[in-house]
Amino acid sequence: MERLTWLEEKIAPTLVSMGFEVVRVAVTGEGGRRSLQIMADRANGSLINIDDCTAISAALNDIFEAEDPLDGAYNLEVSSAGIDRPLTRPKDFNSYVGFEAKVQTRRPIDGRKKFRGLINGLSGSDAVELMVDGQQVALPLSEIDRAQLVLNDALIAATEKNQGQTQQQNINAQSE
Repeated sequence: MERLTWLEEKIAPTLVSMGFEVVRVAVTGEGGRRSLQIMADRANGSLINIDDCTAISAALNDIFEAEDPLDGAYNLEVSSAGIDRPLTRPKDFNSYVGFEAKVQTRRPIDGRKKFRGLINGLSGSDAVELMVDGQQVALPLSEIDRAQLVLNDALIAATEKNQGQTQQQNINAQSE
């Protein structure tokens, strides 16, 4: 885990300078079939496209020429966080207030580890507030193992609306 934190800190400035931000860094697989996954978004929150992934991959390859991020062989995968994105940073829980999420905790909280409900944001800086089965639940950030938005009609509609607004802003900026 320390290696992934180091890696995220190493690549984040490059992505920021390109107008992106790191959503998640993960290593999957074992032995010769390992993948280093870099998930990114535009700094303005919009999804990235294949050309963006290609540009990020090229920039990361330049960084990794100087210092290998992992021991042994691996494949580099760069992708968008997608619509039903993982929620990996505290700010994600404020950005997606009102949307449904699945959250799994490391240890049971109130007798369970899996929660599904509407995000109500952060409580202070240390807990996520979810409305689960009509009850407000506070899940400490330190206990969250995985969290992800649930793909549903509301999320799709909001994403389409956001993408349309971003495209219009880009058109307006280009014409100025």
